[in-house]
Formats: sequence, C-alpha cells, structure tokens
Amino acid sequence: MYFGFALFICFLGVKADVRANDHYEIVTNLNVSETALTVNSLRSIFSMSLKTWPDGTKIRVFVLSDEDKLHKTVSKEKLNVFPYQLRSTWDRLVFSGTGQAPIRVNSIEEMRDKVVNTPGAIGYLWRANIDENVNVLQIK
Repeated sequence: MYFGFALFICFLGVKADVRANDHYEIVTNLNVSETALTVNSLRSIFSMSLKTWPDGTKIRVFVLSDEDKLHKTVSKEKLNVFPYQLRSTWDRLVFSGTGQAPIRVNSIEEMRDKVVNTPGAIGYLWRANIDENVNVLQIK
C-alpha cells in the first residue's frame, strides 16, 4: 500500500514537471497599457464581446487553430471553456452578422509576429517564445 502511494506521488511530480515546461502566458502588443486583467475580462475579450481597451484602442484577438495544444490549454485553463464552445460563440457572431471571429494564425511564430506588429493585439505564447517585444498580462 505504501509503495502504491509513493508511486502515485512520483507520478504527480512528473506531471508537474511536464506542465512547468509547457508554461504559457497571455500576451499583448507593447502599446497596450493594461498589465492585468480579470478572468471575466479575458473571457469577454476572447468571446469577442469586449472590443476596445480602456484607452479606446481596438482589441485585435489572435488565436491558434482549435486543434492546437496551446489553444486547447488556454481555452480550458484560462477561459474555462472548451475550444468547440469558443468556436460556437464565434460562429454565432459571424452568422448573425453581429460580430467577427478572432484572427486565426497558423503557428506560434505567426502568433508572436502578429502580436508584436499589431496595435491593440492580444494572444498567447509558450513562455519560451516570449521576449521584450510583448507585454505579459497578469490574470487575476
């Protein structure tokens, strides 16, 4: 019994190491003055219902494909929704003519380039892809 418990604890440690190596952040263009967002504000941004930053700049949302590991992780861990739920929300906006879907990018590199070069941009990156050319948001 003790061996099984010890083995279980070891597996937990391995999982923690994997997650630590896969750490990601929500990032914005350097011209965005916000340094922190609530989870509700982040959800509003990614559901395309919050359209401007407090200074009036248009929010430009960039996402990876629904099947991408990082997109799935951000959706579940930060937004508390499944990717298909986000897609359903975006599709409803587009088909009803009341809004637009976020801009889909094809790779982490393209995500970084779009966030760096687009005023008002928000997206997400693996920590290894983050440098001084983007702001990292604190999510409260």
